[in-house]
Amino acid sequence: MPLENFKRYIQHHTQLSDTHFNELTRNIRVEVVKKHTRLLNQGEVCRFSFFVSKGLLRLYTLDQQGKEFVIQFAPEDWIVGDRSSAYFNQASDYFIDCIEDSEIVFIDKQLIDKASDIDKNFRTYFDTLLHNHIRHIQKRISFLLCATAEQRYMEFVNLYPDLMLRAPQWMIASYLGITPESLSRVRKELAKKHFKL
Repeated sequence: MPLENFKRYIQHHTQLSDTHFNELTRNIRVEVVKKHTRLLNQGEVCRFSFFVSKGLLRLYTLDQQGKEFVIQFAPEDWIVGDRSSAYFNQASDYFIDCIEDSEIVFIDKQLIDKASDIDKNFRTYFDTLLHNHIRHIQKRISFLLCATAEQRYMEFVNLYPDLMLRAPQWMIASYLGITPESLSRVRKELAKKHFKL
């Protein structure tokens, strides 16, 4: 099932044939992993990006006091990894773990390179993913620096519409750069305005 979901995802965005997909993924790693499983540790080189067929992952870092800062969530049909670690062969600053029991497809650089040789649309799509990721990070930095807590929350709901019931409130608050108490206040204020939470 995870591989079928990955195939659907890839073929929706590229022209990769069934034959080529089967050839490329003959030895691909697919795992069903339990909640709290860590896929990447800080200090390791990130060898894979992770396609989420089912479940929910998060990418986060720690400060010197051990406080967690969530950088990204990855629900179904999202891909998450540490690109700077993978492409520059450097130790990662991040952790990636499972918030829910998850079904994961492990994507390495070799698969992307081979698929790009077979189908130019594949490389174009992965380049688009990279640019979209950069755009998202830039927007996120801007929101953390300039937006109100309510604006950050609204942007979160827009980006991750179903995560309010799936991720713990403290993780969402961490992602937003606010305290859990502030998140509760924001939600109460929006409820008064009849915003559907």
